[in-house]
Amino acid sequence: MPIPPPQSLPAQSSPPLISTRQRRARLALRHRLARKAATPEEAAASVVALHGTDPATVFLSAGARLAAPDPAPVERSLYADRTLVRMTGMRRTVFVVPARLVPVVHHSSALAIARKERASVLKLLAEGGWDAARLEDVEAAVLRLLAESGDATAAELGVLEPRLRERFRVAVGKPYEGVVSVGSRLLSLMAMDGRLVRGARVSGTWVSGTHYWGLAPEMAELAVHEAQAELVCRWLAAFGPGTEADLKWWTGWTLKDVRRALAAVGAVAVRLDEGTGYVLPGDLPGEGPHDGPSGGPSDGPSDRADAAPEPWAALLPALDPTPMGWQARDWYLLPEHRAELFDRSGNVGPTVWWDGRVVGGWAQRPDGEIVWRLLEDVGADAVAIIEAEAAGLAAWLRDVRVTPRFRTPLERTLSAP
Repeated sequence: MPIPPPQSLPAQSSPPLISTRQRRARLALRHRLARKAATPEEAAASVVALHGTDPATVFLSAGARLAAPDPAPVERSLYADRTLVRMTGMRRTVFVVPARLVPVVHHSSALAIARKERASVLKLLAEGGWDAARLEDVEAAVLRLLAESGDATAAELGVLEPRLRERFRVAVGKPYEGVVSVGSRLLSLMAMDGRLVRGARVSGTWVSGTHYWGLAPEMAELAVHEAQAELVCRWLAAFGPGTEADLKWWTGWTLKDVRRALAAVGAVAVRLDEGTGYVLPGDLPGEGPHDGPSGGPSDGPSDRADAAPEPWAALLPALDPTPMGWQARDWYLLPEHRAELFDRSGNVGPTVWWDGRVVGGWAQRPDGEIVWRLLEDVGADAVAIIEAEAAGLAAWLRDVRVTPRFRTPLERTLSAP
């Protein structure tokens, strides 16, 4: 999308204030939580990308934003239409992104991560006699095998190329020390490089994490600074206002890169409770409506009105992109709730939302029952709406059982039979 020219306020003006109430209203509308999306692609674009480290998150996050939640259209988008693509992106995290955003994420973030990952893999393999030439030879073999036989699982590739099955030790001397295969690191590295792509799941339900690998399609070339500006433009459209610290954390970039991208999109300074934030030009309070990242609702949020929606509730899954969208979270999550809802590494568990803020958590028990607990009093009307959301979630989950990959204290407590 065209990058807007810089826009600055008159020197004598102080930045306008965007209140917590206004931020919560924006979150509700732009993240398709108070006004639902029609398609999985629209749901994903509303938050830039869906977290994909835990396979279930993709479906649960999309379902929470869809007018008619169901795993079938998400699977169709991922595996048949390929309009959603699972890839490594910001902070070395696996995301599911709209296909048109793949080059932006790749050139803005994944390539830099791939360079560091390659150096790390070579260092680990050196003790086993591996060098760059041998690693490249195995990579060439993988590409040749996939070109000849089509998509294959990591196990199938390991049979055809035995060097992928060689094992080495990682995190030596640390509590999480372990042994992994060459293939487990190399195939992911090749995906970061843009040469492989994660394909359809192998078997089981949609919570299965085993998938096929295939050759990546041709990708548009973008300069790093152009890709970073595009990604920041989309983040501001979905998550703005946000601070430099929020963007630095979400992208995993340096502060220099963040500031350069903010300048490139002409970001406008605003006042927030936690300091200076930024929005896109034309997205100050009262200036909406404002087009989404590519100028239309099919690729992102299009309503920029500041009017608050009707009170709403949502049950969002572990690692959902909304609670993971900002580093500073006090405006939608009370600090005293964090220990119950996050693990020690900063991964959020399943959360209950009421009217723009986190008010509790939820879990699924082995028998399929959806259980939830409030961490504060929200009133009888809110409880009734939350109960309806929980019943709706149980209805479309049916016989599928979901256990988050990263367990949190409240989720463990609630899921116990």
